[in-house]
Amino acid sequence: MRQLILMRHAQAQGSSPVGGDRERALSAAGRAQAIAVGEALRARGAAPDLAIVSGARRTRETWTGVAEGLGLEPEPAWLEVEAALYNADAMTLRRHVEGAEERCQSLILIAHNPGVHQLAFDLLIDGGASGQILDRVRLGFAPATAALFLVDAAGRCTYDGIIQPDGTDQG
Repeated sequence: MRQLILMRHAQAQGSSPVGGDRERALSAAGRAQAIAVGEALRARGAAPDLAIVSGARRTRETWTGVAEGLGLEPEPAWLEVEAALYNADAMTLRRHVEGAEERCQSLILIAHNPGVHQLAFDLLIDGGASGQILDRVRLGFAPATAALFLVDAAGRCTYDGIIQPDGTDQG
C-alpha cells in the first residue's frame, strides 16, 4: 500500500424510524460533503483500489458519494463492507488497515468516531507529524473529514493532508 485515506462518514440524519442508529441515512448536506471530498481526492490524483467501509448505512452512502466525486462506480468489486467496523475502536480499524497492506496500492477506510479520529491521531504521532498538524487533528474530526497518509515500504504512515467536509484540501 502506498496511500491510506481515513475518513469519517459524512453528516447523517438525526435518527432513523426503522433500524436504529445503523440505518441512519446521510442528510442532503452529508451527501454533498461526500461528493466534495471525492472531488478533492480526484483533484489530488487519488485512486483508491480498495474501499473498506463500515456496514452502517451512513458509511455506505458516504462511499457512494465519494465514489461519485472520484468518478468511480459506486459498487466496484474491491468494495468491502465490514460489519465489524461499526463504531469500531482505533485498534480494530488499524487491524483492518494492516490486513489490507498487501492487497492494494490505495486504501480508503470509511468508519465512525471516535475510532477513526483516534487512529488518524495515532498514525500522525507514529509518523512524527508536526505539533501544528497534531493540534489540528486533536481538536476534532468532523463528519466527512478525510486524513491522507503516504505509506512507505515498511508500512509507516506519514501525513499527506486533510480534506475538510467542504472539499477544502489542507495538504
